[in-house]
Amino acid sequence: MTEAILGAFLILLMRMSDVTIGTFRTILVVQAHKYYAAVAGFFEVLIWIYAMRYIINHMDNSANLLAYAGGFALGNLLGITLEGKIALGYLQLNVVSKSLSEKIAEHLRGSMYNVVLLPVAGDPMGMSVLVAIIRRRDQKNVIRLIEEIDPDCFISLQHSRPYRGFIHGSRK
Repeated sequence: MTEAILGAFLILLMRMSDVTIGTFRTILVVQAHKYYAAVAGFFEVLIWIYAMRYIINHMDNSANLLAYAGGFALGNLLGITLEGKIALGYLQLNVVSKSLSEKIAEHLRGSMYNVVLLPVAGDPMGMSVLVAIIRRRDQKNVIRLIEEIDPDCFISLQHSRPYRGFIHGSRK
């Protein structure tokens, strides 16, 4: 009985590990880090093969199948949580403020973030859209800085994969 429980726990850990690595591998592929993605993929599949070998040899134990499914679910949670903490890559931040775009831009520039203001064509109020490329790990701080000036502004985020050039705000 103890061996069966330990086996199921081992499967759970292996599946958590390979799914967590798989989450990072997917992010690395999207961000075009092909060599890191290849290394992550090697370990992801290696762990998966060992887990599957153990399950196939012990399919008579339903706990192993439950552990496999549970490890998959927990691996997703862990992978997404860890990736969010590490926050690889960049974001494009777009901000629309009715009247405080200039002030937000000055505030962000004062905090060493690079910002571009784009005038909205046809707007009689002279509204602008603020655009900044930031590191994902700076997202909470940048949004906090913006909301200090205009808590009612519209903010949208999208992943950004820089093609070339230097992002001045990343010198922080």
